[in-house]
Amino acid sequence: MSASILLVEDEEKLARFVELELLHEGYRVSKSGNGREALEMALKDPYDLILLDIMLPGLNGLEVLRRLLKEKEVPVILLTARDAVMDKVSGLDAGAVDYITKPFAIEELLARIRVALKLHAAHPAAGSSTAAPKEEGILTWQELVLDERRHQVRYAGHEITLTNREFLMLKILLENQDIVLSRDTLLSRVCGYDYAGETNIVDVYIRYLRSKIDDVFGVKMIRTVRGVGYVIQSGTE
Repeated sequence: MSASILLVEDEEKLARFVELELLHEGYRVSKSGNGREALEMALKDPYDLILLDIMLPGLNGLEVLRRLLKEKEVPVILLTARDAVMDKVSGLDAGAVDYITKPFAIEELLARIRVALKLHAAHPAAGSSTAAPKEEGILTWQELVLDERRHQVRYAGHEITLTNREFLMLKILLENQDIVLSRDTLLSRVCGYDYAGETNIVDVYIRYLRSKIDDVFGVKMIRTVRGVGYVIQSGTE
């Protein structure tokens, strides 16, 4: 059976255009142009994927996303006219699996939909803020301990609260101590997609991690290699 998609977009011409393209690709499509209505539809009926605009009447897309993913797991791709990094970070942290900035090429949107559906089919909990971490043990640096089984990070016994993507970025850096990881590498491994030209999102996450670890505990854990990327050096502080 073809995948079912809920398209949430209040620009009627754009919504109709995307709907026709999705139908042409064989998807089953439902539409809404209102945030509250869309949330009710998404909670009531099973969808394989949701295309969700951020700027919506009734309830904005980010709030729809947060409320929805508290109740069920479904891949969500954000459609946004905004190009601000923080909007994209907020959407990814809230649980979106991807985003695309308007105006976009329909071929790119269709490609992102195919990837999201494929990944969700292989890993049903992917992209969910409530997904259980994999059993991969414990990583350490100085007095910092990352316990992936419990999804916990502590420094000298003090628990550090991280978002899912902050946790994943820290894990990747800890797994590759003494190896400088480029922004492109971190971006693709944390977000799961190739966000070409959006590597400044990595800088935002690094800043968050430093504010929660380096600044609080007076250490220099995450180091910047100018023009290259970031690294955690073993045995240094």
